[in-house]
Amino acid sequence: MISRKTKYAINALVYLAKKVDEGPILISEIATAEKIPQKFLEAILLDLKKAGILASKKGKGGGYYLIKHPKKITIANAIRAINGPIALLPCVSLNFYQKCKDCN
Repeated sequence: MISRKTKYAINALVYLAKKVDEGPILISEIATAEKIPQKFLEAILLDLKKAGILASKKGKGGGYYLIKHPKKITIANAIRAINGPIALLPCVSLNFYQKCKDCN
């Protein structure tokens, strides 16, 4: 089951993808358009920024924008940015592989 935080992250990414040619988008605009509490969205966007999906610009004309082309961003990228590894076991994780003690 996908958490509410992850759903909001996906909604925000879709919104930013639709506005990719418009430059940085204000948090308040995303929050209003997608009906996401602004304080919660701030934390989500920071997580996406730390994951290398978004960047931000401060000051006049500032906001958040996608670093990569929208077609290069997957739902899995968003889930990993918000929730961490997707795999149930570390030995099958794509990005966070670790050998299990039980595996041969």
